[in-house]
Amino acid sequence: MGSVAQRERGLTLSELEFRRFSELLRRHCGLHFAADTRFLLEQRIARRVKKISLDSFAAYHHLLRSPGQGASELAELVDELTTNETFFFRERRQLDALVNEILPEAVLTRRARSGGPVQIWCAGCSSGEEPYSVVMLALEAGFEPGRDFRVHASDISRRVLARARRGAYRESAFRETEPQLRDRYFEARDGSWQLGERVLREVDCAHLNLLDEHRVALVPQMDVILCRNVLIYFDAPTRQRVVELFERKLVAGGHLLLGHAESLIHASSGFELRQLQRDLVYRRPLPGRELAAAGRLAARAGLPERAPREREDAR
Repeated sequence: MGSVAQRERGLTLSELEFRRFSELLRRHCGLHFAADTRFLLEQRIARRVKKISLDSFAAYHHLLRSPGQGASELAELVDELTTNETFFFRERRQLDALVNEILPEAVLTRRARSGGPVQIWCAGCSSGEEPYSVVMLALEAGFEPGRDFRVHASDISRRVLARARRGAYRESAFRETEPQLRDRYFEARDGSWQLGERVLREVDCAHLNLLDEHRVALVPQMDVILCRNVLIYFDAPTRQRVVELFERKLVAGGHLLLGHAESLIHASSGFELRQLQRDLVYRRPLPGRELAAAGRLAARAGLPERAPREREDAR
């Protein structure tokens, strides 16, 4: 279709173009766009097309596949397409389970093995509310950053990572935050709330595409991975690939925390469900001898001694 005709009636994504863009994005970062999201995809892509003064979707698709500028423009498009709606202490019950049940046990396990802080990775951290929530709750529980735990955060969007590093938040980010917590860790400044350095410095933010095998290979072994409300944006093969990545990156006995609307029911994995006092989480199983030792450590931490395998449909 000619560019003049497209300019006259506005940019319209054809069925073929929708399939081409959907496949390109799926291969690049796993984002899945069903047929009923075609109009949304058209709107978001059209913004970039007009911003860089191209006159057709075909020309834009060609640019995305070109060496050099294609990679940088693809990053811009991903920023346009990703949803980053979040807030502090989202799904609080699970965060409480992490800090009050998983973390005490993991700290003891680390000390019994080789020492060093518990490594926590927030994969798909958006603008930082989740990892900073973990740090604040851990501080409230008496854990010491650097000695007891370390939080790593990653996202595919450079734009939201820049916001996370700044640590300045609007009122909407505090919809489930107790006023005393906000007053303790934030300072009102220029119409927003600035997170204090005490928490800000304890999160390492890094740009990461979970499908980039070379970058992912640099991620160290983790004790806990949070990937909450991220897998829902992937198709089944991509979810499987990411779940396998998390399994490789977790130490034996390490925990995977998904959003409450997510599960591994349709994914093949070596994870087991673990029933905690406050929530259900996934765990990479321990060998029998290590499982017995973990039971003793759990008892020392005041946690249930047994962590039985649960049926997948219990989620």
